[in-house]
Amino acid sequence: MNIQKQIQEYIAAQPEPKRGDIQQLHSMILALKPTCKLRFLDGKDEQGKVVSNPNIGYGSQIIPYANGKTREFYQVGLSANTTGISVYIMGISDKNYLAQTFGPELGRASITGYCIKFKTLSAINMDVLKAAIQYGLDRE
Repeated sequence: MNIQKQIQEYIAAQPEPKRGDIQQLHSMILALKPTCKLRFLDGKDEQGKVVSNPNIGYGSQIIPYANGKTREFYQVGLSANTTGISVYIMGISDKNYLAQTFGPELGRASITGYCIKFKTLSAINMDVLKAAIQYGLDRE
């Protein structure tokens, strides 16, 4: 199955209103960077064990590990979770950057070093979320 089909099936499997919110975010991210590399991670490890929520990845970056190895990974991720939606901005070394830069104006969301989690799009300021996503996509 190709990545586009996996992504559409993942979005379609979400209950409303989450499905509509994720579709809106997916479309917005593609509009911000139409030629970005897409990924779909099903949340399972090599043995088929569930280790995370499935997620859609946008863009590409090389992430260095402490042992000297590197891995290609997405720049921005999108995932449904039990209470809402998570947007991941990957590769940020300053773990306070997202909260300090976007948190004050974002609305009802929890922000960690790389994750913005919220219940629905109506709970947040879309312009601020869009700016955070754009920041993640612009990082090479």
